[in-house]
Amino acid sequence: MNEEKRLSTTQLAKLRSVSQEQMFGQLSTLGLIEKHDDKWQLTDAGTAAGGVYLTGKYGQYVAWPEDFQLSNAPSKPDAPKLLTATVLGQQFELPANKMNYILSELGWIKKGLKGWLVTEQGLAMGAEQGEDSRSGIPYVRWPEKITRNRALKDNVDNIKGVDKPKTDTDKMDSFRHKFEATHRTTDGHFVRSKAEMLIDNWLYMAEIVHAYERKLPIEEEMYCDFYIPTGKVYIEFWGYDNDAKYQARKQEKLAIYQKYNFNLIELTDKDVLNLDDILPRLLLKFGVQAY
Repeated sequence: MNEEKRLSTTQLAKLRSVSQEQMFGQLSTLGLIEKHDDKWQLTDAGTAAGGVYLTGKYGQYVAWPEDFQLSNAPSKPDAPKLLTATVLGQQFELPANKMNYILSELGWIKKGLKGWLVTEQGLAMGAEQGEDSRSGIPYVRWPEKITRNRALKDNVDNIKGVDKPKTDTDKMDSFRHKFEATHRTTDGHFVRSKAEMLIDNWLYMAEIVHAYERKLPIEEEMYCDFYIPTGKVYIEFWGYDNDAKYQARKQEKLAIYQKYNFNLIELTDKDVLNLDDILPRLLLKFGVQAY
């Protein structure tokens, strides 16, 4: 009777057309192996799934049945359930491709050569990078708690055209409540100052898609001056240098930008007078090309 053929984790990765690191990561996520003293060790779940120890030229290693399938392996009992964009879309009644574009607009994923790649902000939300075992196309999986995220729910509602009741948000932001948006820009936005009008007009004439006073994709209630989806760039114009309350608000906003490591461009009155020279250079740092 022939002994069942066993494959090392590296051989298993090649057979499944994934990277060695990806295979070890998947096995670890499923709780089948654990790292001790820089060496991978089988867990009880790994042994139950068919893993064994073999000895080769470089010492002991973990091996698996040739027909081993990750989909049949038991998961960690305490592992959080992870959702694909398809499952997320089903919960929000949206197709998977639209769900991915919403997540991308929030800055939690970005488009790869093929498929989707998780960003630093996505990792902070608990996302995990995955890869199709056959095609190698990357995708991202999300913890269930993401369905309760306010920023995501707001974006989904906006896409679906859901009417929302008015809130006291503007009243809580004394600056936005005090200075009404009365300056009309070339593309039809109404902004709160002449400087903001010049910035908006410059972006429009440069054919750069942008949003005005976009809420940041965080739980805190904060709005940027401008947001550029390409490059996930936020622009803040700082004025009112002699206003103490404004300066305190400025420092609060800067702390939040730093906390979430968002791409930020800061502009002053002096910069606004020279946008043609300054903005293209600053935008290019984040992969946004003007002209």
